[in-house]
Amino acid sequence: MFTVKQIHAAHSKVKSGADFPNYMQDLIKLGVISFETFVNDSHSVYFGANDFKTQSEGKYDPMEIATNANKDQFISDLKSHQKGGTDYMTFCQDCAKSGIEKWIVKTKHMTCTYFDKAGNEILVEVIPS
Repeated sequence: MFTVKQIHAAHSKVKSGADFPNYMQDLIKLGVISFETFVNDSHSVYFGANDFKTQSEGKYDPMEIATNANKDQFISDLKSHQKGGTDYMTFCQDCAKSGIEKWIVKTKHMTCTYFDKAGNEILVEVIPS
């Protein structure tokens, strides 16, 4: 199975949201089926075959997530990030301000679903391959 070290090596190539599709392909090659990333500190839980699971440490000090989601602002910030307008840390700060608690990526379906603190689905995106 894969390790967090391998995932971090793949993630180190990501400089902006524009690099995300290539990162996804690297994760698929490693055997990652899905992962869940929490905005408060950017720790992720990765899932593989046969109930395999591993978890990364947080990448920064915990931040407050807004209680109410602002979908329009989030979509605007996400589009900017995907075009290379912001780095990962800025994107996470923008998510927190917009009330995005986490996202779940499913590699088989090539989707990334964003959720608020109440567990409501805010946006489902198809990831380009």
